[in-house]
Amino acid sequence: MTVGEIFGLAPAVAGAALALTGIWALWWLVRYMRADKMTRASMRQAIDVRRRWRRLAPMVGLSVTDKTPPAVIVAPDGKVPKPRVLIPKIRVTADRYGVLVHAVCLPKVGLAEFQRAAPYLADAWRCTRVSVLPDMPGQLVIRGVRVDPLIVPTEHTPTGAVPEELAVWDLGVDEYAQPVSVSLANVPGVTVAGLPGFGKTSLVNRFMCDTAPSDAVQYAVADGKVTSSHEGDYADLTDRIFAFVGDDLEEANALFTRLVKLRRDRSASIRALLGVKNVWHVGPSAAWPLTVLIVDEAHTYFRDYKGSDTRTKRLAALAAENARLVEDLVKKGRNVGILVIIATQKATGDAIPTFIRDVCPVGLSFAQKTAEAAVVALGEDIRNWPDASPTALQDPAYVGVAAMAHQGRPGFARIRTPYVADVDAARIATDTAHLTRDPAELLEELAASAMRVDDPFTKREAA
Repeated sequence: MTVGEIFGLAPAVAGAALALTGIWALWWLVRYMRADKMTRASMRQAIDVRRRWRRLAPMVGLSVTDKTPPAVIVAPDGKVPKPRVLIPKIRVTADRYGVLVHAVCLPKVGLAEFQRAAPYLADAWRCTRVSVLPDMPGQLVIRGVRVDPLIVPTEHTPTGAVPEELAVWDLGVDEYAQPVSVSLANVPGVTVAGLPGFGKTSLVNRFMCDTAPSDAVQYAVADGKVTSSHEGDYADLTDRIFAFVGDDLEEANALFTRLVKLRRDRSASIRALLGVKNVWHVGPSAAWPLTVLIVDEAHTYFRDYKGSDTRTKRLAALAAENARLVEDLVKKGRNVGILVIIATQKATGDAIPTFIRDVCPVGLSFAQKTAEAAVVALGEDIRNWPDASPTALQDPAYVGVAAMAHQGRPGFARIRTPYVADVDAARIATDTAHLTRDPAELLEELAASAMRVDDPFTKREAA
Protein backbone atom coordinates (compact mmCIF):
# COMPACT_ATOMS: atom_id res chain seq x y z
CA MET A 1 0.00 0.00 0.00
CA THR A 2 1.42 3.35 -1.05
CA VAL A 3 1.56 6.49 1.00
CA GLY A 4 -1.11 8.01 -1.19
CA GLU A 5 -3.45 5.09 -0.58
CA ILE A 6 -2.86 5.37 3.16
CA PHE A 7 -3.73 9.06 3.10
CA GLY A 8 -6.76 8.20 0.97
CA LEU A 9 -8.08 5.94 3.74
CA ALA A 10 -7.66 8.64 6.38
CA PRO A 11 -11.15 10.18 5.92
CA ALA A 12 -12.79 6.75 6.23
CA VAL A 13 -10.81 5.92 9.36
CA ALA A 14 -11.62 9.32 10.86
CA GLY A 15 -15.29 8.86 10.00
CA ALA A 16 -15.36 5.41 11.63
CA ALA A 17 -13.67 6.78 14.75
CA LEU A 18 -16.14 9.66 14.86
CA ALA A 19 -19.06 7.25 14.47
CA LEU A 20 -17.79 5.05 17.32
CA THR A 21 -17.34 8.12 19.49
CA GLY A 22 -20.88 9.22 18.70
CA ILE A 23 -22.28 5.79 19.54
CA TRP A 24 -20.37 5.75 22.84
CA ALA A 25 -21.58 9.28 23.67
CA LEU A 26 -25.18 8.33 22.88
CA TRP A 27 -24.90 5.18 25.03
CA TRP A 28 -23.47 7.21 27.92
CA LEU A 29 -26.21 9.85 27.54
CA VAL A 30 -28.94 7.20 27.65
CA ARG A 31 -27.41 5.71 30.80
CA TYR A 32 -27.18 9.18 32.33
CA MET A 33 -30.79 10.04 31.58
CA ARG A 34 -32.09 6.74 32.94
CA ALA A 35 -30.04 6.95 36.14
CA ASP A 36 -31.36 8.37 39.40
CA LYS A 37 -30.17 11.69 40.80
CA MET A 38 -27.45 10.18 43.01
CA THR A 39 -26.04 8.02 40.21
CA ARG A 40 -25.92 11.02 37.84
CA ALA A 41 -23.83 12.93 40.34
CA SER A 42 -21.48 9.94 40.60
CA MET A 43 -21.19 9.71 36.80
CA ARG A 44 -20.13 13.35 36.67
CA GLN A 45 -17.72 12.67 39.49
CA ALA A 46 -16.21 9.75 37.55
CA ILE A 47 -15.56 12.00 34.55
CA ASP A 48 -13.82 14.51 36.81
CA VAL A 49 -11.67 11.77 38.38
CA ARG A 50 -10.47 10.58 34.96
CA ARG A 51 -9.87 14.10 33.66
CA ARG A 52 -7.76 15.24 36.61
CA TRP A 53 -5.90 12.00 37.32
CA ARG A 54 -2.66 12.65 35.44
CA ARG A 55 -2.28 15.99 37.17
CA LEU A 56 -3.43 14.80 40.61
CA ALA A 57 -1.42 11.58 40.89
CA PRO A 58 2.07 13.18 41.06
CA MET A 59 0.77 15.78 43.53
CA VAL A 60 -0.24 13.07 46.04
CA GLY A 61 2.88 10.95 45.53
CA LEU A 62 1.39 8.37 43.15
CA SER A 63 3.94 8.55 40.37
CA VAL A 64 7.43 7.21 39.72
CA THR A 65 10.26 8.55 37.55
CA ASP A 66 11.75 6.17 35.00
CA LYS A 67 15.39 7.26 34.62
CA THR A 68 16.33 4.45 32.24
CA PRO A 69 16.93 5.96 28.78
CA PRO A 70 15.08 4.48 25.81
CA ALA A 71 16.75 2.29 23.20
CA VAL A 72 17.90 5.37 21.26
CA ILE A 73 20.23 7.02 23.77
CA VAL A 74 20.93 10.15 21.75
CA ALA A 75 18.20 11.96 19.87
CA PRO A 76 18.83 13.22 16.30
CA ASP A 77 19.44 16.72 17.62
CA GLY A 78 22.09 15.40 20.01
CA LYS A 79 20.04 15.85 23.22
CA VAL A 80 19.55 13.08 25.78
CA PRO A 81 15.83 12.34 26.41
CA LYS A 82 14.51 13.41 29.78
CA PRO A 83 13.43 10.78 32.36
CA ARG A 84 9.79 9.75 32.04
CA VAL A 85 7.19 10.24 34.79
CA LEU A 86 4.96 7.18 34.97
CA ILE A 87 1.39 7.44 36.28
CA PRO A 88 -0.67 4.38 37.37
CA LYS A 89 -3.38 3.56 34.88
CA ILE A 90 -6.92 3.66 36.23
CA ARG A 91 -10.39 2.53 35.23
CA VAL A 92 -13.32 4.35 36.83
CA THR A 93 -16.93 3.24 37.25
CA ALA A 94 -19.76 4.98 39.09
CA ASP A 95 -22.73 3.95 41.22
CA ARG A 96 -25.25 5.87 43.29
CA TYR A 97 -22.85 6.26 46.24
CA GLY A 98 -19.63 7.29 44.50
CA VAL A 99 -16.85 5.87 42.32
CA LEU A 100 -14.96 2.61 42.09
CA VAL A 101 -11.44 2.98 40.72
CA HIS A 102 -9.29 0.05 39.58
CA ALA A 103 -5.61 1.02 39.50
CA VAL A 104 -2.52 -0.78 38.18
CA CYS A 105 0.47 -0.70 40.50
CA LEU A 106 3.92 0.55 39.49
CA PRO A 107 7.33 -0.02 41.10
CA LYS A 108 7.32 1.95 44.40
CA VAL A 109 3.67 2.88 43.83
CA GLY A 110 1.66 0.10 45.42
CA LEU A 111 -0.83 -0.59 48.18
CA ALA A 112 1.02 1.31 50.92
CA GLU A 113 1.44 4.42 48.78
CA PHE A 114 -2.22 4.47 47.73
CA GLN A 115 -3.35 3.99 51.33
CA ARG A 116 -1.19 6.91 52.46
CA ALA A 117 -2.68 9.03 49.70
CA ALA A 118 -6.29 8.02 50.48
CA PRO A 119 -7.11 11.14 52.60
CA TYR A 120 -5.79 13.43 49.86
CA LEU A 121 -7.76 11.54 47.20
CA ALA A 122 -10.89 11.90 49.34
CA ASP A 123 -10.42 15.68 49.45
CA ALA A 124 -9.64 15.97 45.75
CA TRP A 125 -12.55 13.78 44.69
CA ARG A 126 -14.99 15.40 47.18
CA CYS A 127 -15.61 12.05 48.89
CA THR A 128 -16.74 11.34 52.43
CA ARG A 129 -14.11 8.60 52.66
CA VAL A 130 -11.80 6.57 50.44
CA SER A 131 -10.59 3.01 50.99
CA VAL A 132 -7.83 1.12 49.17
CA LEU A 133 -7.74 -2.68 49.06
CA PRO A 134 -5.85 -5.28 46.99
CA ASP A 135 -7.73 -6.61 43.99
CA MET A 136 -5.78 -8.93 41.69
CA PRO A 137 -1.98 -9.29 41.79
CA GLY A 138 -0.53 -5.94 40.78
CA GLN A 139 -3.90 -4.21 40.92
CA LEU A 140 -5.82 -2.26 43.55
CA VAL A 141 -9.43 -1.26 44.00
CA ILE A 142 -10.07 2.23 45.35
CA ARG A 143 -13.54 2.95 46.69
CA GLY A 144 -14.60 6.56 47.09
CA VAL A 145 -18.04 7.33 48.53
CA ARG A 146 -19.54 10.75 47.98
CA VAL A 147 -22.64 9.97 50.08
CA ASP A 148 -22.25 8.09 53.36
CA PRO A 149 -24.07 4.74 52.84
CA LEU A 150 -24.51 4.37 56.59
CA ILE A 151 -27.00 7.23 56.82
CA VAL A 152 -29.04 6.27 53.74
CA PRO A 153 -31.88 3.93 54.84
CA THR A 154 -32.32 0.93 52.56
CA GLU A 155 -35.09 -1.63 52.05
CA HIS A 156 -34.88 -5.23 50.98
CA THR A 157 -37.62 -7.02 49.06
CA PRO A 158 -37.23 -10.81 49.31
CA THR A 159 -37.55 -12.48 45.93
CA GLY A 160 -38.86 -15.80 47.19
CA ALA A 161 -36.18 -17.63 45.22
CA VAL A 162 -34.19 -20.49 46.76
CA PRO A 163 -30.81 -19.08 47.85
CA GLU A 164 -27.79 -20.27 45.88
CA GLU A 165 -25.78 -20.65 49.09
CA LEU A 166 -27.84 -21.39 52.16
CA ALA A 167 -24.97 -20.76 54.58
CA VAL A 168 -24.20 -17.23 53.34
CA TRP A 169 -25.96 -14.47 55.29
CA ASP A 170 -26.17 -11.24 53.30
CA LEU A 171 -26.06 -8.51 55.93
CA GLY A 172 -26.13 -5.29 53.88
CA VAL A 173 -23.51 -2.78 52.74
CA ASP A 174 -20.52 -1.37 54.59
CA GLU A 175 -19.40 2.24 54.91
CA TYR A 176 -18.00 2.04 51.35
CA ALA A 177 -21.28 0.68 49.94
CA GLN A 178 -19.72 -2.73 49.33
CA PRO A 179 -21.87 -5.83 50.00
CA VAL A 180 -21.11 -7.59 53.27
CA SER A 181 -21.95 -11.20 53.97
CA VAL A 182 -20.94 -13.73 56.60
CA SER A 183 -20.53 -17.47 56.17
CA LEU A 184 -22.57 -19.57 58.60
CA ALA A 185 -21.04 -22.89 57.58
CA ASN A 186 -19.53 -24.54 60.64
CA VAL A 187 -20.70 -21.63 62.80
CA PRO A 188 -22.33 -22.77 66.07
CA GLY A 189 -23.73 -19.43 67.19
CA VAL A 190 -24.28 -15.75 66.41
CA THR A 191 -24.84 -12.97 68.93
CA VAL A 192 -26.70 -9.77 68.06
CA ALA A 193 -26.75 -6.91 70.57
CA GLY A 194 -27.99 -3.33 70.55
CA LEU A 195 -30.39 -0.82 72.00
CA PRO A 196 -34.15 -1.38 71.49
CA GLY A 197 -35.48 -0.28 68.11
CA PHE A 198 -32.11 -0.12 66.35
CA GLY A 199 -32.54 -3.12 64.04
CA LYS A 200 -31.76 -6.42 65.78
CA THR A 201 -35.01 -8.17 64.90
CA SER A 202 -35.11 -6.66 61.41
CA LEU A 203 -31.69 -8.18 60.76
CA VAL A 204 -32.91 -11.63 61.78
CA ASN A 205 -36.12 -11.19 59.76
CA ARG A 206 -34.08 -10.53 56.64
CA PHE A 207 -32.12 -13.74 57.22
CA MET A 208 -35.33 -15.74 57.62
CA CYS A 209 -37.01 -14.19 54.58
CA ASP A 210 -34.00 -14.89 52.36
CA THR A 211 -33.52 -18.49 53.47
CA ALA A 212 -37.15 -19.54 53.99
CA PRO A 213 -37.68 -20.63 50.34
CA SER A 214 -35.18 -23.46 50.93
CA ASP A 215 -36.46 -26.75 52.35
CA ALA A 216 -32.98 -27.30 53.79
CA VAL A 217 -33.60 -24.95 56.73
CA GLN A 218 -36.07 -24.99 59.62
CA TYR A 219 -36.62 -22.39 62.35
CA ALA A 220 -37.51 -22.41 66.02
CA VAL A 221 -38.06 -19.11 67.82
CA ALA A 222 -38.02 -18.13 71.48
CA ASP A 223 -39.13 -14.49 71.70
CA GLY A 224 -38.77 -13.16 75.22
CA LYS A 225 -40.75 -9.98 74.73
CA VAL A 226 -44.11 -11.54 73.82
CA THR A 227 -46.41 -14.21 75.19
CA SER A 228 -47.76 -15.88 72.06
CA SER A 229 -46.77 -16.29 68.40
CA HIS A 230 -49.37 -13.84 67.01
CA GLU A 231 -47.65 -10.99 68.88
CA GLY A 232 -44.39 -9.18 68.26
CA ASP A 233 -41.91 -9.08 65.41
CA TYR A 234 -42.18 -12.72 64.32
CA ALA A 235 -45.98 -12.80 63.98
CA ASP A 236 -45.82 -12.53 60.19
CA LEU A 237 -43.35 -15.43 59.96
CA THR A 238 -45.22 -17.88 62.20
CA ASP A 239 -46.26 -20.13 59.31
CA ARG A 240 -42.60 -20.83 58.53
CA ILE A 241 -41.60 -21.60 62.15
CA PHE A 242 -41.91 -25.19 63.36
CA ALA A 243 -41.77 -24.24 67.06
CA PHE A 244 -42.42 -20.96 68.89
CA VAL A 245 -42.42 -19.97 72.56
CA GLY A 246 -42.90 -16.64 74.27
CA ASP A 247 -41.68 -15.34 77.61
CA ASP A 248 -42.77 -18.37 79.65
CA LEU A 249 -39.61 -19.98 81.05
CA GLU A 250 -41.14 -23.43 81.34
CA GLU A 251 -42.24 -23.43 77.69
CA ALA A 252 -38.79 -22.20 76.67
CA ASN A 253 -37.20 -24.94 78.75
CA ALA A 254 -39.34 -27.52 76.97
CA LEU A 255 -38.28 -26.18 73.56
CA PHE A 256 -34.59 -26.13 74.46
CA THR A 257 -34.87 -29.68 75.86
CA ARG A 258 -36.52 -30.78 72.63
CA LEU A 259 -33.71 -29.34 70.54
CA VAL A 260 -31.01 -30.85 72.74
CA LYS A 261 -32.65 -34.25 72.20
CA LEU A 262 -32.55 -33.56 68.44
CA ARG A 263 -28.87 -32.70 68.77
CA ARG A 264 -28.16 -35.95 70.59
CA ASP A 265 -30.14 -38.04 68.11
CA ARG A 266 -28.37 -36.42 65.20
CA SER A 267 -24.96 -36.93 66.80
CA ALA A 268 -25.73 -40.60 67.33
CA SER A 269 -26.89 -41.22 63.75
CA ILE A 270 -24.96 -38.84 61.51
CA ARG A 271 -22.28 -41.35 60.49
CA ALA A 272 -24.82 -44.03 59.69
CA LEU A 273 -27.26 -41.79 57.82
CA LEU A 274 -24.98 -39.27 56.06
CA GLY A 275 -21.67 -41.11 55.98
CA VAL A 276 -19.81 -38.14 57.46
CA LYS A 277 -19.05 -36.76 60.91
CA ASN A 278 -19.86 -33.17 59.93
CA VAL A 279 -23.01 -32.25 58.00
CA TRP A 280 -21.17 -29.34 56.37
CA HIS A 281 -19.06 -31.83 54.41
CA VAL A 282 -22.18 -32.65 52.38
CA GLY A 283 -24.36 -29.63 53.22
CA PRO A 284 -27.84 -29.41 54.76
CA SER A 285 -30.72 -31.01 52.87
CA ALA A 286 -34.48 -31.36 53.07
CA ALA A 287 -34.07 -34.58 55.05
CA TRP A 288 -31.36 -33.13 57.32
CA PRO A 289 -32.06 -29.37 57.39
CA LEU A 290 -30.05 -26.65 59.04
CA THR A 291 -31.98 -26.09 62.26
CA VAL A 292 -31.88 -22.47 63.40
CA LEU A 293 -32.85 -21.57 66.95
CA ILE A 294 -33.52 -17.84 67.35
CA VAL A 295 -33.47 -16.62 70.94
CA ASP A 296 -34.66 -13.00 70.97
CA GLU A 297 -34.48 -10.88 74.14
CA ALA A 298 -32.30 -13.64 75.57
CA HIS A 299 -32.11 -12.05 79.03
CA THR A 300 -35.70 -13.22 79.56
CA TYR A 301 -34.54 -16.83 79.63
CA PHE A 302 -31.11 -16.56 81.24
CA ARG A 303 -31.32 -13.83 83.88
CA ASP A 304 -30.17 -14.65 87.39
CA TYR A 305 -33.23 -14.45 89.62
CA LYS A 306 -32.59 -13.37 93.22
CA GLY A 307 -34.91 -14.27 96.08
CA SER A 308 -35.76 -16.96 98.61
CA ASP A 309 -39.45 -17.48 97.88
CA THR A 310 -40.59 -20.64 96.10
CA ARG A 311 -41.52 -18.97 92.81
CA THR A 312 -38.24 -17.09 92.51
CA LYS A 313 -36.28 -20.25 93.25
CA ARG A 314 -38.25 -22.05 90.56
CA LEU A 315 -37.52 -19.30 88.01
CA ALA A 316 -33.83 -19.29 88.96
CA ALA A 317 -33.65 -23.06 88.45
CA LEU A 318 -35.37 -22.78 85.05
CA ALA A 319 -33.04 -19.96 83.94
CA ALA A 320 -29.98 -21.98 84.96
CA GLU A 321 -31.32 -25.02 83.11
CA ASN A 322 -32.10 -22.93 80.02
CA ALA A 323 -28.53 -21.65 79.97
CA ARG A 324 -27.18 -25.19 80.28
CA LEU A 325 -29.36 -26.45 77.42
CA VAL A 326 -28.49 -23.59 75.05
CA GLU A 327 -24.82 -24.07 75.95
CA ASP A 328 -25.17 -27.69 74.83
CA LEU A 329 -26.61 -26.58 71.47
CA VAL A 330 -23.93 -23.96 70.87
CA LYS A 331 -20.97 -26.10 71.90
CA LYS A 332 -22.10 -29.41 70.39
CA GLY A 333 -24.56 -28.59 67.61
CA ARG A 334 -22.27 -27.21 64.92
CA ASN A 335 -21.33 -30.45 63.18
CA VAL A 336 -24.92 -31.75 63.12
CA GLY A 337 -26.38 -28.60 61.56
CA ILE A 338 -27.76 -26.65 64.50
CA LEU A 339 -27.25 -22.88 64.57
CA VAL A 340 -28.21 -20.62 67.48
CA ILE A 341 -28.82 -16.90 66.92
CA ILE A 342 -29.03 -15.01 70.21
CA ALA A 343 -30.27 -11.40 70.33
CA THR A 344 -30.35 -9.13 73.35
CA GLN A 345 -30.02 -5.46 74.19
CA LYS A 346 -26.80 -5.66 76.19
CA ALA A 347 -24.68 -8.78 75.83
CA THR A 348 -23.43 -8.81 79.41
CA GLY A 349 -23.04 -12.04 81.34
CA ASP A 350 -26.48 -11.75 82.95
CA ALA A 351 -28.18 -11.50 79.53
CA ILE A 352 -26.06 -14.05 77.65
CA PRO A 353 -23.96 -16.24 79.97
CA THR A 354 -20.29 -15.89 79.10
CA PHE A 355 -19.91 -19.64 78.56
CA ILE A 356 -22.37 -19.21 75.67
CA ARG A 357 -21.44 -15.76 74.40
CA ASP A 358 -17.70 -16.38 74.20
CA VAL A 359 -17.99 -19.45 71.97
CA CYS A 360 -20.17 -17.72 69.35
CA PRO A 361 -17.67 -16.77 66.62
CA VAL A 362 -19.92 -14.22 64.88
CA GLY A 363 -21.02 -11.14 66.79
CA LEU A 364 -22.80 -7.96 65.72
CA SER A 365 -23.80 -4.93 67.72
CA PHE A 366 -26.15 -2.11 66.90
CA ALA A 367 -26.02 1.11 68.94
CA GLN A 368 -24.74 0.87 72.50
CA LYS A 369 -24.63 3.51 75.22
CA THR A 370 -21.36 2.57 76.91
CA ALA A 371 -17.93 1.37 75.86
CA GLU A 372 -18.31 -1.57 78.25
CA ALA A 373 -21.44 -2.71 76.40
CA ALA A 374 -19.54 -2.48 73.11
CA VAL A 375 -16.69 -4.57 74.52
CA VAL A 376 -18.92 -7.38 75.79
CA ALA A 377 -20.71 -7.49 72.43
CA LEU A 378 -17.69 -7.32 70.11
CA GLY A 379 -14.66 -8.16 72.22
CA GLU A 380 -11.82 -6.20 73.77
CA ASP A 381 -10.31 -5.32 70.38
CA ILE A 382 -13.12 -2.83 69.66
CA ARG A 383 -11.31 -0.40 72.00
CA ASN A 384 -8.58 -0.16 69.36
CA TRP A 385 -11.08 0.87 66.67
CA PRO A 386 -13.03 3.78 68.18
CA ASP A 387 -14.36 4.95 64.80
CA ALA A 388 -16.21 1.64 64.42
CA SER A 389 -17.51 1.46 67.99
CA PRO A 390 -21.30 1.00 68.31
CA THR A 391 -21.30 3.79 70.91
CA ALA A 392 -21.04 6.16 67.93
CA LEU A 393 -24.25 4.77 66.41
CA GLN A 394 -26.79 6.23 68.85
CA ASP A 395 -28.01 8.94 66.46
CA PRO A 396 -31.43 8.11 64.90
CA ALA A 397 -29.76 8.33 61.49
CA TYR A 398 -27.93 5.10 62.37
CA VAL A 399 -30.99 2.98 63.07
CA GLY A 400 -30.23 -0.22 61.16
CA VAL A 401 -26.44 0.19 61.33
CA ALA A 402 -24.39 -2.46 63.13
CA ALA A 403 -20.70 -3.03 63.82
CA MET A 404 -18.97 -6.38 63.46
CA ALA A 405 -15.48 -7.80 63.17
CA HIS A 406 -14.13 -8.06 59.64
CA GLN A 407 -13.94 -11.59 58.30
CA GLY A 408 -10.56 -12.15 56.70
CA ARG A 409 -8.84 -8.94 57.73
CA PRO A 410 -8.17 -6.95 60.90
CA GLY A 411 -10.54 -4.35 62.26
CA PHE A 412 -14.27 -3.83 62.33
CA ALA A 413 -16.86 -2.94 59.73
CA ARG A 414 -19.97 -0.80 60.10
CA ILE A 415 -22.88 -2.21 58.13
CA ARG A 416 -26.13 -0.66 56.95
CA THR A 417 -28.70 -3.44 57.23
CA PRO A 418 -31.88 -3.10 55.14
CA TYR A 419 -35.44 -3.02 56.39
CA VAL A 420 -37.84 -5.78 55.34
CA ALA A 421 -41.48 -4.70 55.24
CA ASP A 422 -43.99 -6.72 57.25
CA VAL A 423 -46.07 -7.38 54.16
CA ASP A 424 -43.05 -8.96 52.42
CA ALA A 425 -42.27 -11.13 55.44
CA ALA A 426 -45.89 -12.31 55.54
CA ARG A 427 -45.81 -13.06 51.80
CA ILE A 428 -42.67 -15.17 52.12
CA ALA A 429 -44.04 -17.06 55.14
CA THR A 430 -47.31 -17.82 53.35
CA ASP A 431 -45.59 -18.94 50.16
CA THR A 432 -43.16 -21.23 52.00
CA ALA A 433 -45.42 -22.52 54.79
CA HIS A 434 -45.62 -25.93 53.09
CA LEU A 435 -41.89 -26.37 53.67
CA THR A 436 -42.19 -26.18 57.47
CA ARG A 437 -41.32 -29.51 59.12
CA ASP A 438 -40.13 -30.64 62.52
CA PRO A 439 -36.47 -31.74 62.12
CA ALA A 440 -37.03 -34.52 64.65
CA GLU A 441 -39.75 -36.03 62.45
CA LEU A 442 -37.52 -35.69 59.40
CA LEU A 443 -34.73 -37.53 61.24
CA GLU A 444 -37.10 -40.37 62.09
CA GLU A 445 -38.21 -40.61 58.46
CA LEU A 446 -34.61 -40.62 57.24
CA ALA A 447 -33.66 -43.35 59.72
CA ALA A 448 -36.68 -45.44 58.72
CA SER A 449 -35.82 -45.03 55.06
CA ALA A 450 -32.24 -46.11 55.71
CA MET A 451 -33.46 -49.19 57.59
CA ARG A 452 -35.70 -50.19 54.68
CA VAL A 453 -32.79 -49.86 52.26
CA ASP A 454 -30.55 -52.01 54.48
CA ASP A 455 -33.21 -54.65 55.12
CA PRO A 456 -32.32 -57.88 53.19
CA PHE A 457 -36.01 -58.67 52.57
CA THR A 458 -36.53 -55.24 51.03
CA LYS A 459 -33.49 -55.76 48.80
CA ARG A 460 -34.84 -59.13 47.59
CA GLU A 461 -38.26 -57.59 46.88
CA ALA A 462 -36.60 -54.79 44.90
CA ALA A 463 -34.57 -57.33 42.91
